Amino acid sequence: MDIRLRAEEMEKWTLSPHACFSSASRGRKQPEKECSVRTVFQRDRDRVIHSKSFRRLKHKTQVFIVPEGDHYRTRLTHTLEVAQIARTVARALRLNEDLAEAVALGHDLGHTPFGHAGEKALNEVFKPGFKHNEQSLRTVDLLEGGKGLNLTWEVRDGILNHTGTVMPETLEGQIVKIADRVAYINHDIDDAIRGGVITAGQIPGECLDVLGKEHRGRINVMVLDLINNNWDEADVIKMSPVVRAATERLRDFLFEHVYIGSAAKREVKKACHVIKHLYKYLLEHPGILPAEYLQRAQSEGIERAVCDYIAGMTDRFAIRIYHKCFLPLPWEEL
Repeated sequence: MDIRLRAEEMEKWTLSPHACFSSASRGRKQPEKECSVRTVFQRDRDRVIHSKSFRRLKHKTQVFIVPEGDHYRTRLTHTLEVAQIARTVARALRLNEDLAEAVALGHDLGHTPFGHAGEKALNEVFKPGFKHNEQSLRTVDLLEGGKGLNLTWEVRDGILNHTGTVMPETLEGQIVKIADRVAYINHDIDDAIRGGVITAGQIPGECLDVLGKEHRGRINVMVLDLINNNWDEADVIKMSPVVRAATERLRDFLFEHVYIGSAAKREVKKACHVIKHLYKYLLEHPGILPAEYLQRAQSEGIERAVCDYIAGMTDRFAIRIYHKCFLPLPWEEL
């Protein structure tokens, strides 16, 4: 028996009947020979980690645009926090930790530069519309490496439905959907306090009474609530009503004091300006696009190719390309 088969057999002995077993995956779009060591979800996790799209997350905005401080979260550190929370919950509920981790690591691969400001700007200029979760799926299906990563159906489903009203079909994907919110609510509060945007004293007292006064304590309460509230092998992963209400109130607080109109967002208009003008300029000067995007433009249109190119940019790369396109260069750089 090879190592993979042994691991699949172990899943049947140790995981909950409600878990998504690696051996029962719906498979990949393009059939592949199985690995002798790793299960299908372990392979998906590894493919995401080794992708260029994953590496670029380290220079993409979470909340603070192009942050100078070393301790502010980026899209990459956010992703790692989501993965840690999702793995903890999945392991405790005897669900498939490898699947949860693969979904978590891949869920934001399609995010634009400058965070949700960039997403909003691209959505306004790209006629079909733009959503980062759909772009994340497009990244793993088509764009990464020029042909995609050929991930399993379950991981793709979790990536696509990690945000919005549609729930992932697997419980592991549902865990990631909630872990994403647990992570960003707590770390965005932490970053906003560090950046002087809010003070700890501004956090609603009714939330603190339920979730705790410290960052680590709030995460712990939310994670334990997810575990305890779904211990009886529920069909849908959810928080208890009390903790969910406090969590939603914290999210509302962030929108009121951090996400909209705060000092953390003072560069949003500039970021949107960069995205929109780059989009228009690249449509008019497609020769600037790398060869793989020019090739994609032939089959899917120049608008789609330009959208893909911009969505894949890091904050600093977008700024660098903007400088090159719109600002005069020193003589020696001509």
